[in-house]
Amino acid sequence: MISPTLLPEILVLTPRRFGDARGWFSETFNAARMAEAGLCYDWVQDNHSFSAAPSTLRGLHYQRPPHAQDKLVRCTSGAIFDIAVDFRAGSPRFGRWIGVELSAENGKQLLIPKGFLHGFVTLTENTEVQYKCSDVYAPECDGAIRWNDPDLGIDWGLTKEPVLSEKDRVAPLLKEAPRPFHWGDVA
Repeated sequence: MISPTLLPEILVLTPRRFGDARGWFSETFNAARMAEAGLCYDWVQDNHSFSAAPSTLRGLHYQRPPHAQDKLVRCTSGAIFDIAVDFRAGSPRFGRWIGVELSAENGKQLLIPKGFLHGFVTLTENTEVQYKCSDVYAPECDGAIRWNDPDLGIDWGLTKEPVLSEKDRVAPLLKEAPRPFHWGDVA
């Protein structure tokens, strides 16, 4: 894990794996166990992305109210460096980020609440990422911040130029963006 400052709202979950000669089994989500831990979310949409090339970068994305999303992210093939950034105006950690390697091998998941930007870069070929969302995709609420904003200073660990969508290439800088989330209102 790499982070200038730990973000206590971001949780790294590692579901148990049970293995034998055939391989392994893991329960990747259980609503009752999450509720026992005080983590109550109504997941309404599952997303699945595939990236063929290493250094494919997706982010930094958010969805503003009234369709803001909590996300539970995992990598099911290959590996990613997953990033969450505090995007809540007034937060003492505004603009700070955390990065965690998620891979099919380590089985880790990142729980990212509303009010945080999310993005990832692929570390391997043929990477698949799956994540649960607490609200449906709403294009009118879709937003992004530039992945390489110098005010964020995210160390993506890139050794070459990333593969980007046009949306991510031209996303606004943090200082130019609206502030749809406020500390204390979310997360």
